[in-house]
Amino acid sequence: MGKNLKGKTAFIIAVLVIFVYGIFGIPSGGLKQALTNRIHLGLDLQGGTHLVLQVHVQEAVNSATDRDVQALNTALQPLGGSAAKLDLAHPEVITVTGGAGAANGAQQSQIHDVLTGNEYAGYDLTGAPNGGYVMTMKEAAIRDLEARTLQTSIETIRERVDSLGVSEPVIEQYGLGDNQILVELPGVTDLSRVESIIQSTAKLEIHAVVPGQGPWPDQQQALAALGGTVPPDQVLMSGTNGAGGPEQWYLLKRASIVEGTDFRGAQPSTDQNGQPDITFTLTTEAGDRFYKYTSANVNTGMAIVLENKIREVANIESAIRDSGEIRGGFTQQQANDLSLTLRTGSLPASISYLDTNTVGPSLGKQSIHQGVVAAIAGMAAVMIFMLIYYKGSGINADLALILNLVILLGFMGFSHATLTLPGIAGVILTIGMGVDSNVLIFERIREELRAGKTSAAAVHDGFAHAWVTILDTHITTIVSAAILFIFGTGPVKGFAVTLTFGLLANLFTAVFVSRVIFDALLEKKGRAAVLSI
Repeated sequence: MGKNLKGKTAFIIAVLVIFVYGIFGIPSGGLKQALTNRIHLGLDLQGGTHLVLQVHVQEAVNSATDRDVQALNTALQPLGGSAAKLDLAHPEVITVTGGAGAANGAQQSQIHDVLTGNEYAGYDLTGAPNGGYVMTMKEAAIRDLEARTLQTSIETIRERVDSLGVSEPVIEQYGLGDNQILVELPGVTDLSRVESIIQSTAKLEIHAVVPGQGPWPDQQQALAALGGTVPPDQVLMSGTNGAGGPEQWYLLKRASIVEGTDFRGAQPSTDQNGQPDITFTLTTEAGDRFYKYTSANVNTGMAIVLENKIREVANIESAIRDSGEIRGGFTQQQANDLSLTLRTGSLPASISYLDTNTVGPSLGKQSIHQGVVAAIAGMAAVMIFMLIYYKGSGINADLALILNLVILLGFMGFSHATLTLPGIAGVILTIGMGVDSNVLIFERIREELRAGKTSAAAVHDGFAHAWVTILDTHITTIVSAAILFIFGTGPVKGFAVTLTFGLLANLFTAVFVSRVIFDALLEKKGRAAVLSI
């Protein structure tokens, strides 16, 4: 065997060893356990929960403009100006009064300077017929806010799922709809528990109670007292003032004092009566803001709102900085779950479920069994066909096919890829593609032999002429797999990944490994020996 051929053989053996290690690693607890540690099973094989969530991003736009209205009123009040939402149907539009109609030109200029400050660069500013201004959030700013809301929701849900101890979850943007999230939790079948953890916005907010108004026993009386309409900068909300209190309706300032990401942590606790409650702490910046507000509003009311329900209405007796307590008649499980969701971050907008289903572990085991049987049967049939049709050269093809499968599984082991049922289909398709490449090469070699060339020349020309066709078919299929990966969901992506890995492995085995086997055979028998093909 020539020196060059020995080097190629050593390279193939090294590749085989590396990818066998990729499949099993350093075995501990048996080969089966080592295999499952390296290659994870997807939802359809292991069983688990599949969810598609819709994020209501418009709420984030509404919340952002509420905060901007609050900040504008603070800045404009000394200048004789004020800001308010145009109406609830257009939460992105803010109207400002006291602009051109201010007492003097200096005040007008100062109001204009506030509205054109960097913090409001996301708004288009136009004059209003009444002498004020209209601020409209730019379309680009809305799209950016919606995108950040979706991404923050994904990250928050991932943190909550991680706290449940789920192995290899899939949490990503769902490409089949706008502002949707795909959640797949292998091994988790308690759907109600998952929903309670994920869906709970756990959006803890503290709002100012409008003084001199309410509370009312029902919504109808509240609306009657307000003349049938609620001012755009205020909101009616129901709840109980502490555990066991009657349901009442309160009029609150729409813009919250602190909310969501202002909370640094939360822990389940018990109150002075031994009932479960939740203690929370604020971030430094929010704590300073909360201290400033409570210092200026002693002896006024504030409502602690959780999931759009008032849990408690408290009177501010003294300044509060960065910690507090939520009481609301919680069970211990509710207190644990709510503190968990608050610790992992508040969702920036509420979500709803578009699709929920579970796959039982028994169905997953049946899928694995049927998939493995199909793969083994398909591979055995192909290998037998190659031995019958191509005689001795069929052994060459079968060896390349086995190495192809080892490399594919090794790729998945190294990358800790998740194997799904479509992924098994990708493995089977890869077997077919591998055989197709061998057929192209072997038929080309047969043509060269029929043309009267020696075995060595036929092998050389056969590989040289078939190479371009093989490369073309593999590239086009890999491009198709890439499109499936970009636009597909979890199982479809699994199919695309295994197919791509398999095709890359096939390029190596069909073109390089098969050629080395032929060269080694001809080196041993002589360059003019008759090939069994």
